[in-house]
Amino acid sequence: MGVQELALRPPFAGSEEQVTPHDEDAALVDRYRAGEPAAFEQLVRKYQRSIYFLMARQVGDRDEAAELTQRAFIKAMQGLAGFRGAAQFRTWLYRIAVNLGLNYLRDHAKFAREESLEARASAGPPAVDQLVAAEDARRLRAAVTRLPRKQRLTLELRVYEDLSFREVAQILGTSEGAAKVNYHYAVKRLKQLLGEES
Repeated sequence: MGVQELALRPPFAGSEEQVTPHDEDAALVDRYRAGEPAAFEQLVRKYQRSIYFLMARQVGDRDEAAELTQRAFIKAMQGLAGFRGAAQFRTWLYRIAVNLGLNYLRDHAKFAREESLEARASAGPPAVDQLVAAEDARRLRAAVTRLPRKQRLTLELRVYEDLSFREVAQILGTSEGAAKVNYHYAVKRLKQLLGEES
């Protein structure tokens, strides 16, 4: 059978190589380690927004979230030499960010602050539906901040960051089963908290 015959045959189902985000990240890490600084810049562009919003939800302060996001990437860049690749880069980066956020909360004993409905209303006269939606969102955010820390982080990583339970477990240093249990209890507690306010 000649080379041309092989080229004309359709590939078997599932035989084509799929490039996953994990593979892309691993390639960028390898390129950075090989001396290509632009590769790390690509990783920053890819994850900066997600890490920032994770930090903002965790610490409740936009300026601090921006600072913590920058620190997370600096810490990741400094740690890449020792990064063994046992976990995905994304999971490893989220773990760095979560730990920085927890340290910040511990060191500063701050709680997430909410924007007041009045401040939002002063920007212009929103429609009644927008006010109701804003109030519902405020109530939900306030209820999330009342969850125990592990439940809150599990819920935020699972819902806002769309991570799998396995990834959540790796980030929080727990088992996949524990992550599922924390998520279940977080949802149950949120329903209770929101029901109390009704």
